[in-house]
Amino acid sequence: MRVEQLLEPAPIETRPLRSAEVAEPVPGAGELVLDVAACGVCRTDLQLVEGDLAVRRLPIVPGHQVVGRVSAVGAQVEDWEIGARAGIGWLAGTCGRCVFCRSGRENLCPDARFTGWDRDGGYAERVLVRADFALALPDDLDDLEVAPLLCGGIIGYRALKVSDVAPGGRLGLFGFGASALLAIQVAVHWECEVFVVTRSETDRRRALRLGAAWAGSYDDHLPAALDAAVTFAPVGDVVVAALRALDRGGVVAVNAIHLDRIPEFPYEPLWLERQIRSVANSTREDAAEFLRLAREIPIRTVADPYPFTQANVALLRLREGDVDGAAVLTT
Repeated sequence: MRVEQLLEPAPIETRPLRSAEVAEPVPGAGELVLDVAACGVCRTDLQLVEGDLAVRRLPIVPGHQVVGRVSAVGAQVEDWEIGARAGIGWLAGTCGRCVFCRSGRENLCPDARFTGWDRDGGYAERVLVRADFALALPDDLDDLEVAPLLCGGIIGYRALKVSDVAPGGRLGLFGFGASALLAIQVAVHWECEVFVVTRSETDRRRALRLGAAWAGSYDDHLPAALDAAVTFAPVGDVVVAALRALDRGGVVAVNAIHLDRIPEFPYEPLWLERQIRSVANSTREDAAEFLRLAREIPIRTVADPYPFTQANVALLRLREGDVDGAAVLTT
């Protein structure tokens, strides 16, 4: 089968992903094989490909927002059948035994494995997945629409939870890429007053169309102090800007697996019980909750499709901010 494979991290303009023919995947005990229909392109993929995230094995096939159909079922799998529609997200497996797994925090499992980082992902014609970490998907969601939900949507939803924003609260979204496009729809559904900060005038207009109460740039003064904020840009300066916009007791949730740095800042913006909290991975419970909510709202996505052999192009356009909504690879 054909895959888009990373042999060595390098700047995306050098096209580090290479097309390759590899052996067909064979499911082991407790595993499934999916025929891939679509795979969302995530900024985490870009960070892995360019080396911002340390690789865990090479070669590796990126991609962790996978939509497909079950084409093979391994031994000891009882809940999946050939032809069933399934998704794959970032979390590929956990130990199930540690204190984090046993307390509903499997996203913090020290032995967690991740799709496209530890296990080959969805930039491929077919992919292996642990059956207990495959996500059941309804048939009434289009492949291109559901793919971006499986990381950007789920992690954005978890970021809202980590921020402790209450229904009707004042929420700031700093950065307005694919994940924020989905998170704002949840926040508006919760009747939050949403303030969006982004450098892009186009994104500011889009945020207002999606129900934001206000949208401005980083140079603008927000019209109200925030109860909570979520940062989506992998830039430490943005975290400090969000912190300065908080009301007393507010929380900044940093939705990033990699951040360039946190710059030095005085204590005053953090005082009065303000908090900075990181958002790390997601759980299967997060995924199930969010997918139910996505149908209830319903959440709308904007997909920018590419053939999966054009993964380098999609990642380059993502880095340059030239993707309309969420880039999605199709087979």
